[in-house]
Amino acid sequence: MEILIVVGIIVLIAVIAGIYLWSTYNSLVTLNVRVDEAWSDITVQLKRRADLLPNLIEAVKGYAAHEKGVFEAVTKARAETLQAQGPADASAAENHMQSALKSIFAVAEAYPQLQASQNFLHLQGELVDTEDKIQASRRFYNGGVRELNTKIKQFPNTLFVRSLGFTERDFFEVANPAAIAEPPRVQF
Repeated sequence: MEILIVVGIIVLIAVIAGIYLWSTYNSLVTLNVRVDEAWSDITVQLKRRADLLPNLIEAVKGYAAHEKGVFEAVTKARAETLQAQGPADASAAENHMQSALKSIFAVAEAYPQLQASQNFLHLQGELVDTEDKIQASRRFYNGGVRELNTKIKQFPNTLFVRSLGFTERDFFEVANPAAIAEPPRVQF
């Protein structure tokens, strides 16, 4: 009779451990997919912004053709954004992009005719909207990364989740947070 009780307790512990492992694994898979989805959203918005930039440059070029350095900086920042392969690369590209956008809007402020151009105003509005969406996507991504990293670091998960292939993810952080605190705006 005592052997049955011991066997029953061992089976009960094995069932509880199995249920715990199963639920932990499934929740980590869910969090991992959520982080991947959030990163995909960020890349979509970064691509959208990169696609808007050539049109914005063309609108400004017509009024300020002699500002070649500004256009080259924006083009270079756009290329960096499109080539970014992860949060660290995207963060570095984001710093360069913000500097380039500030430069192009500074040039635009010097040309009142440009500020009145409907094409420029439309592109500027689209860019501000895209910047807002990038910020929202970053918050969603970083929230997902926070949840995933927390779950991975919690005890007893930390004892076995790495062997299941789960690793901590990098946050999408920017070296100069003040540079992206607000979307670029032109003062009229």
